[in-house]
Amino acid sequence: MNKPQNPVQMAVIGAAHGIKGELRVKTFTGEPLALADYGPLYAKDGRAFQIVDIRPANTVVVVRFKGISDRNAAEALAGTELFVDRSVLPDDGEEDEFYHADLIGLEVRDDTGAAIGKVVAVHNFGGGDILDVTLGGRKGVLIPFTQAAVPQVSLAEGFVRVDPAAAGLIDDEEAPREEDFDPKGRPRGPRDAGGNR
Repeated sequence: MNKPQNPVQMAVIGAAHGIKGELRVKTFTGEPLALADYGPLYAKDGRAFQIVDIRPANTVVVVRFKGISDRNAAEALAGTELFVDRSVLPDDGEEDEFYHADLIGLEVRDDTGAAIGKVVAVHNFGGGDILDVTLGGRKGVLIPFTQAAVPQVSLAEGFVRVDPAAAGLIDDEEAPREEDFDPKGRPRGPRDAGGNR
């Protein structure tokens, strides 16, 4: 197999580990050692990487790739993202589990079923998955990928349905507006809060 046509990122290579070409690798697989189960991994430029040995090490795995036998060669790979083609990944996950690659490109519909945008990326900054969508020409609108905000995902029909209120797309009438803010009317804390003693 050559460079993946529908790439899914599985890992990113970190620092060299030792002097024999081993590397610390951060995996995005449910079970870190499963990285070795997908066959060759590919860099964006099409280079293939075959895992010869893999073992756990704290929050990463230490990997030895075929053909990488010294620290200099290993150091040159730091930061390389590793991918497989979507076709090699199993489809037997839970009903509410999705690969990020399957969500990108889906149409975004509101609660009436009207098309309002498209999913352009999926991010996870540590607090859960977030859909990055374009809505009516606005780019970079972020929607939490939660059951409340995105109650329906239909890969077969090619769309996600969002609840505009739960997704934060509509303003809440009860929310205070900037023009209603009175700085003199702010509640004050205890008299000694933040003061010098």
